[in-house]
Amino acid sequence: MDDSASGISFDEQGICNFCTYFQERVNGVVFAQETERAQRRKAFIEQVKKAGEGKPYDCIIGLSGGVDSSYVIHLALAEGLRPLAVHMDNNWNSELAVNNIKNLVTSLGVDLYTHVIDWPEYKGLMQSFFDADVIDVELLYDNAMLAVNYEQARRYGIKYILSGSNSATEGMPMPEDWNWRKWDKRNIKAIARRNAVRIKTFPIMGTLGYIYNRVLRGIKWVSFLDFYDYQKDAALDLLEDKYAYKRYPYKHYESVFTRFYQGYILPQKFDVDKRKLHLSTLVMSGQMTREQALSHLQQSPYASSEELDRDRKYFLKKMGWTESQLEAYLQRSAKPHDAYPSERFAWDFIRKLYQMKRSS
Repeated sequence: MDDSASGISFDEQGICNFCTYFQERVNGVVFAQETERAQRRKAFIEQVKKAGEGKPYDCIIGLSGGVDSSYVIHLALAEGLRPLAVHMDNNWNSELAVNNIKNLVTSLGVDLYTHVIDWPEYKGLMQSFFDADVIDVELLYDNAMLAVNYEQARRYGIKYILSGSNSATEGMPMPEDWNWRKWDKRNIKAIARRNAVRIKTFPIMGTLGYIYNRVLRGIKWVSFLDFYDYQKDAALDLLEDKYAYKRYPYKHYESVFTRFYQGYILPQKFDVDKRKLHLSTLVMSGQMTREQALSHLQQSPYASSEELDRDRKYFLKKMGWTESQLEAYLQRSAKPHDAYPSERFAWDFIRKLYQMKRSS
């Protein structure tokens, strides 16, 4: 991590506050004793099974095709759980991701629900975000993914959504200006209105929807991998061996857009390289040395210039852009999400109340 992350500070030993956060708040999860972890895991799995009695499934697992969610599916079945796999298709899936998902669900015999977003509507929403010059274009996918998973949980009366998010590879906090609050329905609608885009079928969820599902419906979103000693490379080896899984070069590269967004748009327009955060977390969890991480950062986010050129052309064709339109977009100044109406204050207030309740 470096000063491209806003709010970063270093102590006298040169250790930044992001690493300190990990040490103080995440170490206890990542480096927990296996006996303690096993006890918590056993108790949690019993809760899931009991809550799912008499229902066709006892949990939801959002499946992107990435290593984290794929490994969650494997572990859940090994523990005797009965998951419904839920995939949200925003029309940017890589061919590799499609094959990985197919191999997994076929080999494991898991039911898969796929929600395909209407492409013209989604394309219009993406264009609105590009025209607004905000950083988190992926807010659209992430918000819809949350909405779709909660919808399926409500449909089947399921109380647990098992997530691939985890402390071992994602435990370091995201810098404030590198993304946006994923529940901000108002922000999405406000940006869409600027381009006269009407939301008709796009699944969307705001702060009130989150409270309804989490508090009133009692649906819990759980980082399932935190119940295990999660070693990413070991998980990849297992998935490759058992399910013919194919690796991606970096985190979240199962989507063509995410790959182009993180590997090209973010560095070029916003001076953000999310690999710094992802690699730093692997260093803090002992899965990579600092020297190895720095070596990765010396390399391009793309395996080759040919792959970047291929993704660039695919992006232009799918969005209906010209080269000059892309260059003009990259040259424009970025704008913060809260330059447009948002639910920021409502979300921050509720989170503050929640933190006060936990500490009392």
